[in-house]
This record gives sequence, structure tokens and C-alpha cells, in this order.
Amino acid sequence: MTTRIILTIVGSDRPGLTQALAEAVHGAGGNWLESHLSRLGGQYVGSVLVELADDAISGLEAAAQRIDPAGLRVALVAAGEGPAAPARGLEVELVGQDRPGIVREVTGVLARLGANIEEFESTAEIGSWSAESLFRARARITLPADTDADQVRDALEAISGEIMVDFSFG
Repeated sequence: MTTRIILTIVGSDRPGLTQALAEAVHGAGGNWLESHLSRLGGQYVGSVLVELADDAISGLEAAAQRIDPAGLRVALVAAGEGPAAPARGLEVELVGQDRPGIVREVTGVLARLGANIEEFESTAEIGSWSAESLFRARARITLPADTDADQVRDALEAISGEIMVDFSFG
């Protein structure tokens, strides 16, 4: 019998780390289904959805931990089945003046609208014209049937007059 697990990884970044994880998954007889891997705060941070035989889970965990026993933290979590693909997806891009609490404000607006955040990426960067810190975010969300993009835009722009919102539908 097979199962799907999420392998989470946090640790010191170095060349070849993703390849070493792929070797560990393959060596355990697993199939790498999906992943989100990045360098964040100077660390290698990621999650990998893996399908493998039930009796191979402990072998995968041991192999992943052997990659860098002193600098890599590994955890395995059972993956959920997940809901059926929603009919209404929306990509949201935001740009505005950065400040403490802006992520809380943006995600709070989305939660009040009943939007489910499926993916969220954000950065703070120095603006090329103003030399002030800019907040940039990209979110992939799903909306309830009674919520449209105009409602999302209005609610996000109400946070601050300086936030610009762009959409693409997916």
C-alpha cells in the first residue's frame, strides 16, 4: 500500500542539497510529486510531497537526515487527500509601502472574504525611485462563489491608499 507524505526541510544551504533530497526520495522508492523549495534568510527551506510505500517512510526519513545530520532538520507529515479542485481561482499581486503588520492585514482581509490562500510569497525590497522599503506579494487564492475579484480589490486597497493590486484568473 502507498501513502503520500510531506517531507519538510530546513537547514544550511549548499549546492547539491536538492539533488541529495531527490536521491533520498528515489532511494526509498518514492515518487517526488510536488515541491516548494527556496533560500530564505540564508537557509534552505522546503517541502516536498512524496508518494511511497508505507513501509518505506522510515527509510526516507533516515536517508534525508543523513544528508546533513548537523545542519538539516527534517520532518515527515501525512498528507491530506485535499479538496477537489475549486472552480474559481485568482492570482493576486500586491505592491505597497512596507511596514510591520502588512502581512497580517493582507491575510486578514482575505480570511474575512472567505478566500483560501493556496500559495503566498512576499518580499520587502528597496524601491528604485523612492529608496523606501516596498512590500511585494503574490498570492494564489480560491474564492467562495459569492465573492468576486472586485470585492477582493476593494478590500485590499482599503488597507492603504498606497497598495496597488493586480489580478490574473486561473
